[in-house]
Amino acid sequence: MHDHAQGTAGIRGASNRRLLAVSLAITTTVMVIQIVGAALSGSLALLADAVHMFTDAAALVIALVASVVAAKPATDRNTFGFQRAEVLGALINAIILIALSLWIAVEGVTRLLDPDDAEVAGGFMLIVAVVGLLANAIAMWLLSAAQRRSINVRGAYLEVLGDLIGSAAVIVAAILIVTTGWVQADALASLAIAAMIVPRAIGLLREVVSVLTESAPMGTHVQEIREHILATPGVVDCHDVHVWQLTRGAPVFSAHVVVENVAMSGGASASILSRLQVCLAEHFDVEHSTFQLEPAGHVEHDAHA
Repeated sequence: MHDHAQGTAGIRGASNRRLLAVSLAITTTVMVIQIVGAALSGSLALLADAVHMFTDAAALVIALVASVVAAKPATDRNTFGFQRAEVLGALINAIILIALSLWIAVEGVTRLLDPDDAEVAGGFMLIVAVVGLLANAIAMWLLSAAQRRSINVRGAYLEVLGDLIGSAAVIVAAILIVTTGWVQADALASLAIAAMIVPRAIGLLREVVSVLTESAPMGTHVQEIREHILATPGVVDCHDVHVWQLTRGAPVFSAHVVVENVAMSGGASASILSRLQVCLAEHFDVEHSTFQLEPAGHVEHDAHA
């Protein structure tokens, strides 16, 4: 029993990257099976569930690719590096998801209004849906331990949970078709799954727009940052405060800070700068901060923040 437990712990206790890779492999395999199953059975719900799984597979692929691209060093032309590759990938992902979801919704409504044109092989649909449910259950089991200690794995775990719910909806629809012949159940299940996809796609698109328009990251309060800066000994005022993000979890900050003349002349500016950078890193999780220290009475500024 002890050896068996160790073997089980070994599988679920693998590195987060390996667990995510296994989850991606399972998700991609089931997605392909569902696409083939949808083509053979005529089930729109299976295709919708495949699109739902595509959202998770795409998110994992984008994260993995972006992690490689973001590791490339900055250049003279790309002075911030290549972290925005993740944002561009997310933009493409969101547009594809919204377009597919709208198509599924239109097709689902059409089948509801005119069910005579829909031919769905309920038995085959049920088999494919059960395979998807089992695969998602296995992926959840693999991630269940690691998701308690990693926010990234937690996100993947919740996405797989959403896939499992989608597969369950397809199974219910397939059972109704097999037992009653009510083919509209397939259209209803596809609409339900599309309704699960659209909010995530819109949320992803809003986040992309926020990054590209260089808005302050969600949850960041500029006034609170100002208050921390002004509370630093030696600081008189601050202006031109800007907060934006290169990609999710990579905030950037800059500000002009007016300090006492005695601090500038007495060599205390280095200490003030260090305090400000530590404050931003510890209180607001900003690792990249730029401060321009100015003596009191400095007039070459255009405060607009």
